[in-house]
Amino acid sequence: MNRPGTDIGALLAQQILDAVRALSPDGAGVSRPAYSDIETRALDCLSQIARDHGLIVEEDPGGNRWFTLPEHRDAGRYLVIGSHIDSVPEGGNFDGLAGIVAGLLVLIRARGRGLRMPVRCLAMRGEESAWFGSCYLGSRALTGQMTEQELGSRHKGDGRTLAEHMAALGIDTGRILAGRPQTDLGRIAGYIELHIEQGPVLVERDIPAAIVTGIRGNIRFRSVTCTGQGGHSGAVPRAYRHDPVLAMADLLTRLDDSWLHILQTGGDLVLTSGMVATDPARHAITRIADSVSFSLDIRSQNAEILTHMRDYLGDEMRDIERVRGVRFETGPEIPAAPALMDAGMVRDLMQAMARTGQEPFSMASGAGHDAAVFAQAGIPSAMVFVRNRNGSHNPREAMEIEDLMAGIRIISAYLEEAGA
Repeated sequence: MNRPGTDIGALLAQQILDAVRALSPDGAGVSRPAYSDIETRALDCLSQIARDHGLIVEEDPGGNRWFTLPEHRDAGRYLVIGSHIDSVPEGGNFDGLAGIVAGLLVLIRARGRGLRMPVRCLAMRGEESAWFGSCYLGSRALTGQMTEQELGSRHKGDGRTLAEHMAALGIDTGRILAGRPQTDLGRIAGYIELHIEQGPVLVERDIPAAIVTGIRGNIRFRSVTCTGQGGHSGAVPRAYRHDPVLAMADLLTRLDDSWLHILQTGGDLVLTSGMVATDPARHAITRIADSVSFSLDIRSQNAEILTHMRDYLGDEMRDIERVRGVRFETGPEIPAAPALMDAGMVRDLMQAMARTGQEPFSMASGAGHDAAVFAQAGIPSAMVFVRNRNGSHNPREAMEIEDLMAGIRIISAYLEEAGA
């Protein structure tokens, strides 16, 4: 439950969160699909709120919105505070949106007080991989890093390509395909993203906020297919089976064993298979399946570990194919490199955290964020986590407004005192 309290900033933050939630209800949660009309309406809502509070609103060629104090509109260099506006299907309202609200409040609260350097707030489209299979689409397009393969990826619902969805919104996909950034990256002095923590660390430690030191990269396969040979469940002895379901189970068990070994030897890794399916038109309780499909999401802060896991996955698939008489097909890999946050920005944010009366605390991010894309584009980047119960990507996200304000105070102190 959110408790707005009496602070005018907290009340405004709650009002913005509620206004955007009202535009995107879906079951118990919200759905703001990437590059959709719903996402656009949410951006329009934020734009109107920004104008009501005296901010300048601009849209870049990729469809992202920028909010600026009037006196900073023509600044040659500026710091960006931002995050993404889209959500996963039936997700929570705070994932992404909280970071945009933080940027807006930093600007609104700075009026009349000034900042050490110009600041712009950025609301980006399309961070979640749930819609097109690839993550960071908005920030990758903005920084000129989007690939032709990503533009050709198809929406999980309507089957249209990302390029078609973009074109329907008036976005010039030719510019994106040419690798042209949607803004002058040379003018961006740094990027800060506030985000809810998507795990339990801050809740368990009873800490309202933290400074992020790095972001895990990943290797993803949206749909790995293992094909074997169908048959009667009672009539085919084990020695004659080519069971793709057991082959998949064998592979996942081997990956799990490797995961445990890496952790026990001091490495960093997480591994998930969140989607598993056999063909509903053909599967039956009395039938050995012909094939099974499953997703793989392998993450680490260490690029060498990711390379090792990619090689290990290939070796184990080939061995299981030989032993069990099946065939694995992974489809295209969806990679994202690990990203370290800028050491100077981390240091200054930690000092700013102390000036706000909070005990400085830092941690790594297990989930991916747009900040990784900015870092990979050569832009000094940093993140602030705020406490959030019940994880994320579900309607039960439970960020307290007081914790959001604690994160906003850290960023404000960083800008007002440290001089980014």
